[in-house]
Amino acid sequence: MKTRNVYLMLATAFISTTVMAQQKNDPAKEAAKTEVWEPVPKTVTPGNLPQDAPSDAIILFGGKNLDEWHSVKDPSKPAGWTIDDGFFTVKKGTGNIETNQKFTDYQLHLEWRIPSNITGKDQARGNSGVFLASTGGGDDGYEIQILDIYNNKTYVNGQTGSVYKQGIPLANANKKPGEWQYFDIIWTAPKFNEDGSLKSAARVTVMLNGVLLQNNFELKGETRWIGAPAYKAHGPASIKLQDHGDPSEPVSFRNIWIRKL
Repeated sequence: MKTRNVYLMLATAFISTTVMAQQKNDPAKEAAKTEVWEPVPKTVTPGNLPQDAPSDAIILFGGKNLDEWHSVKDPSKPAGWTIDDGFFTVKKGTGNIETNQKFTDYQLHLEWRIPSNITGKDQARGNSGVFLASTGGGDDGYEIQILDIYNNKTYVNGQTGSVYKQGIPLANANKKPGEWQYFDIIWTAPKFNEDGSLKSAARVTVMLNGVLLQNNFELKGETRWIGAPAYKAHGPASIKLQDHGDPSEPVSFRNIWIRKL
């Protein structure tokens, strides 16, 4: 009995000492215990306005030329779209264009405009799109839809700001035709195992004109007009803009920049 009491006393003393030590080292008791000093984040100088490119951005279109882009139909040829005063416009029938550089995770700013004289309805009214990773010719990749839906009814997983045929926008924040609109997009590219199987799905956050449309949405795979989305293994990829092919008046773009993440 005495031996048991001795063990109990020793155990109690040990627990008491341990608790006191934990309390002494408790981060809640000392502010410095919860301070992290390294690594120090890099310094980035922001633009004067939200749409202005920050100091570490890559300018994909600054208003003068399409030197950062090429034709998707023939990658050896430059982008054949029409350049105007500080913006460029889809040249119908020439096909999609994509960036010369390839990316994985990034922050993208892109401004676009539906023409004021737009005609057509449903998906044939100012249709274009930005493919966040081009994985082949044509429309292969992951598309965020561009469309005039200011006063135009269409299926909701195909309206502006949708992850086409996958993610319905949280809001309709479209301006009327003739006004410039802007996307701010955060893209987390999919990752693949060595055998080509999916390791982690792609995710995207989309803001249109300052309004949240996609909140860290997890993609089910690449865009499909017909059929279910699916993944195929790929690495860094170009960003692609779409020449949709419908007969309505063409969409214009300006002020495109990107930050690698």
